[in-house]
Amino acid sequence: MVESAGGGPGDGTAEVLDRPLPDGVRRRVVQIVSDGFGGLTVAELPAQLRQYARFAPNRRAKFAGNAMAAALETDPLFRQRIGEKLREAQAELAGALDSGSPPPAADPLDVAAAAYVLRPTGWVKLVTAAGEEAQRADAERADEESRAELERLREELTAARDLTRTGTERLRADLEAAKKEAESLHRKLRAAVSDVRRGEAALRKMHAEMEILRAEGQTQLSAAESEARRVKARLTEAEASLEATRKAAREGRSVEDMRVRLLLDTVLDAAQGLRRELALPPVSVRPAETVDAVEPGRMTPKDIAARALSEHDPAILDQLLALPQAHLVVDGYNVTKTGYPQMPLEKQRLRLLGQLSQLAAQTGAEVTCVFDGAELAAPVLLAPPRGVRVLFSKPGVTADELIRQLVRAEPPGRPVIVASTDREVADGVAKAGARPVASAMLLKRLS
Repeated sequence: MVESAGGGPGDGTAEVLDRPLPDGVRRRVVQIVSDGFGGLTVAELPAQLRQYARFAPNRRAKFAGNAMAAALETDPLFRQRIGEKLREAQAELAGALDSGSPPPAADPLDVAAAAYVLRPTGWVKLVTAAGEEAQRADAERADEESRAELERLREELTAARDLTRTGTERLRADLEAAKKEAESLHRKLRAAVSDVRRGEAALRKMHAEMEILRAEGQTQLSAAESEARRVKARLTEAEASLEATRKAAREGRSVEDMRVRLLLDTVLDAAQGLRRELALPPVSVRPAETVDAVEPGRMTPKDIAARALSEHDPAILDQLLALPQAHLVVDGYNVTKTGYPQMPLEKQRLRLLGQLSQLAAQTGAEVTCVFDGAELAAPVLLAPPRGVRVLFSKPGVTADELIRQLVRAEPPGRPVIVASTDREVADGVAKAGARPVASAMLLKRLS
């Protein structure tokens, strides 16, 4: 970095730095400019630095360091303003530099940076000396670090040697143990081979015995089959003899049968004459009809009791919807969040309304589906399906209250069924004369 601005012979502006500015001195110079930067107005800043006027000092030093160093070198007026800020901040150091005797205890880098900004007589020597001092300090620091690193490496080498020695001894011990274990395993293997050979001999003996048993069994089976054929032949002969005996008995009873049949015909003719004389009507009740039982297709009292106790049997809902002029009121979101809560609200509504349309077509009942509209930001664009009335509650009115209003609007005596799992809704509509059913029952009927 070379000073290019001219000056009078009484100061150091005419002095020239014939080597690059040391890095340590440059960092201190950038920090001085960054600290004094904030005390200047935007108009007092060079054009290339005005974009950094609002930056914090540390951020300004990080992103605008090169630009500030270049402006300090090429713009004497800017350097003079920064020098004034430096004199205000470090008046003692600036005075010592002006007098030509910097404080001996001061950091050489701080002295060199202040001298570079203020440009007193002899500032080049101060900057050069600071650079040499910094290099000497860096060399000493590097030497110290090298010594410490060498010492650390020696310690690590010693530790590695100790660890290697310990590991070697442990491996030797493990090797001895492994040898002993191998010898033991060899002994066990030889014993196991002997056991296997004995087992194979026993298996061969067992196979031979099984072959003998199989041959004996085959002989016994042949003998049993021959005996079975002889027994079957004897059974056939016995059946033929029994059939001949039955035929002879039937022929012997034929005369007695004829006499009994003649007597029976006489009794029947007499009964028919008596019925005509008394003009008796046909019997409409048979004795079997007086017995208390359940005919096919009808439920037993036990079945009726069990059916009445089932809260989720869809047959109850079918019986209610079969009543004349039945009206089904559905708590929409209560049903959908019971059956398929993971779906979005729009798809919940569409799925439920499609199923309710099919139910209305099947039963012919009036169907009204109520959704809670208190939280809606805008009206829902929805085309109600055929046979289903769709209602949303007004702001400030819940769907539960709208359902109770619908029930109260019906005339007394009309069958109204409300599908909701909400206990408060169920109790309220029950007091108003409606029949509450659980949402699970409706979902089961729809599915």
